[in-house]
Amino acid sequence: MRKLTPEAYGPEGDASHHLSASELEEGLRALPTPGRDAGRLTLIVRRHPDGERETLERTRLSTEEGVPGDGWNRRPPRKPDAQLAVMRTDVAELIAGGQPLTLFGDNLFVELDITAANLPFGTRLRVGEAVVEMTPEPHNGCLKFKGRFGLDALKLVQAPATRDQNLRGVYWKVVESGDVEAGSTVEVISRPEA
Repeated sequence: MRKLTPEAYGPEGDASHHLSASELEEGLRALPTPGRDAGRLTLIVRRHPDGERETLERTRLSTEEGVPGDGWNRRPPRKPDAQLAVMRTDVAELIAGGQPLTLFGDNLFVELDITAANLPFGTRLRVGEAVVEMTPEPHNGCLKFKGRFGLDALKLVQAPATRDQNLRGVYWKVVESGDVEAGSTVEVISRPEA
């Protein structure tokens, strides 16, 4: 088994693009309501060892690797429930403030309601030809997020009042390998029984 090693930090953010708390809150209120049962994959990102990000037009999501060649496969800790980092596209665009979405370090960006109420743990979704499952692994934001998008953005995604909206994103794991591409349909297959 290959040894997992730490990797480069990744790209820096530009503080001149950081939004204030009021700008973020106003922007959130203006976002359209996303689809609950179906949406679209808008961006696929692979993280390289040197911290660079590569956008992919298509790839094969794999039960063994997630996004083949991505940092999840190389660096510790390799948590099965954190295989794919996923974020809602319009929320990411708001928080990024004009910076590229690849700055987040997430693998998939989607047009879909990813709130805890809509996608409880165990929800299965079809993304292109692959099947993924919503995991309980929290996606909370960290010092890298603060450095790239500012303290107000970090406070927003971590606030108890907004935490259930999963503004920082969620984690999925691949349960059935399959091909995906930017523009692929994302649809809920099943939600766990209440």
